[in-house]
Amino acid sequence: MSITATELKSNLGKYLMLAETEDIYITRNGKVVAKLCNPYPDRIEVAKSLFGVLSEDMTLEEAKEERLNKI
Repeated sequence: MSITATELKSNLGKYLMLAETEDIYITRNGKVVAKLCNPYPDRIEVAKSLFGVLSEDMTLEEAKEERLNKI
C-alpha cells in the first residue's frame, strides 16, 4: 500500500494497525521516503499456525499431561 505523508499524519492509528499485516510505503512529492512495516512478521505467522493445534475432543489438562509425558 502506498500513502502520502499527509494521509499518514491524519490517520496514524489506522495505518499502524494496517502495518501489522502489510507494508505501507509513505510518499512525499511522489517519491517513497519511508516504509512502515511489522518488525515481527514471523511471530504473527507462528501464532496463527498454533490456533487449532488441540483437537476439539482433548481438554487442556489432557494436552498438558501428554506434553509432560513426552519429556
